[in-house]
Amino acid sequence: MKPEAAASRVSTIPRPRTIVTADPELDDLNSMIRFLLYADELKIEGLVYASSRFHWRGDGDGTTFFLPEREYDEPQTSWRWAPGERFIDDAVDAYAQAYENLVVHDPRYPSPDELRAVIREGNVDFEGDTAAESPGSSLIADVLLDDEPGPVYLQLWAGPSTVARALMSIEERFAGTDDGERVRAEVSAKAVITKFASQDATYDDYIRLHWPAIRVIEVATLAWGYMARRTIRPEDLPLLGAEWTRENVTSQGPLGALYRVWGDGRQMVPGDLTDYFHLSGQTAEELRAQGFGVWMDPQPAGEWISEGDTTNMLALLVPGLRGHEHPTYGGWGGRYERTAEGDDSWGLVDAAFAPGGADWASGGPTGDEASVTRWFADAQADFAARLQWSVTPAFADANHHPHLDVAEGIDLDVDPGQSVTVTAEASDPDGDGVLVRWSVYDEAGTYPGEVEASSATGATTIVAVPADARPGETIHLIAEATDDAPAPLKAYRRVILTVR
Repeated sequence: MKPEAAASRVSTIPRPRTIVTADPELDDLNSMIRFLLYADELKIEGLVYASSRFHWRGDGDGTTFFLPEREYDEPQTSWRWAPGERFIDDAVDAYAQAYENLVVHDPRYPSPDELRAVIREGNVDFEGDTAAESPGSSLIADVLLDDEPGPVYLQLWAGPSTVARALMSIEERFAGTDDGERVRAEVSAKAVITKFASQDATYDDYIRLHWPAIRVIEVATLAWGYMARRTIRPEDLPLLGAEWTRENVTSQGPLGALYRVWGDGRQMVPGDLTDYFHLSGQTAEELRAQGFGVWMDPQPAGEWISEGDTTNMLALLVPGLRGHEHPTYGGWGGRYERTAEGDDSWGLVDAAFAPGGADWASGGPTGDEASVTRWFADAQADFAARLQWSVTPAFADANHHPHLDVAEGIDLDVDPGQSVTVTAEASDPDGDGVLVRWSVYDEAGTYPGEVEASSATGATTIVAVPADARPGETIHLIAEATDDAPAPLKAYRRVILTVR
């Protein structure tokens, strides 16, 4: 199929706006590769190099920097930051090599030049540095102040300092003006921060105190990180294995080749004694004897290492599932509940990871992360399919997602006791058969009891709204369409029933 023909088949669901801030950790590189393969589903407003407690560049003037209780025990002029660091640029360069294939499968993929145009350097000199504006912080401030509607999802794969500096600049610009309170309210309503822990102090010291109305979602998980083997379902463990990874990821073109796996012989920063993942076939004791700081068990060559920051993006990647619309809805990135950290702060309902390391220090995980791991296999299958697109120049030679709509709409007002018929309209661009499954996501709805769909499969199902449902309560019905291709793909729609 030619790209212009494919255009009529792509999703018309609005694409979320987002900015990524990332530091040069290998899991950030892996997450960036996945992220770029979903550039068709997102409106990418910025790709920003950022610092953290784990990675910072230094100012190039020989200034030394020291904070106690860090991996280093003497002042440093930089920390785990390669000269001329360009891992984001490298990922976009690999995307550029795959672009002609990707756009065949979805013409919404942005051009490499469009992505390069939004790459910026943020506040990278030191951990928590907000001393001056940076190109990255200025870009973030400009997006938050523009006339396009929000929300804008600010993904903190690194420390918050670049986002903090952007907010500082807005605060300084409008302080004492007639527009000050209006701008603060508009920016607070527009920005949504997702963060994998607070990797420097600027969230606690500035953002939380000065911008308390901004929604902040703590997405720290084990399920997509270095400790994934301790959390994901046993039946999904092969998806971390060398065979699956080789067949579906590292052998698939320039983006797959860039993906980091155990024993690949590469380090983000040559000589980094905290990065031993390029080695395989050695025990933890043997690695420690070489001076490495070993904090997780070595794995066989070719196996998964980490995509720790992927949880930041997962709710955005499946717009039909609507997980990004509210933290309680749940989606590929899990389901969230309010925390006491701030006025609009949220944390994973079943988190097994406690930011700051309290999870392992206190004897183990506190949750099973089932709201995340239930989708892990779907996300991996989808990732593999998109890597196939990146190496397949003909539309007919790859599999594509079914198309799924709901005839009655996705937001329905209902009455207590009403029987609501919902009809799926499913098709497949490749001519594959499509099976539709229905389920009620009880935990996402606000009706306190259980609700069932009359049919688990088929084009139509009926939901009986309980007679005791109260006004404003919701029931979430999930439609899932799966094609019957050898490597199946899924499409989703969430229907929210709200009691009048």
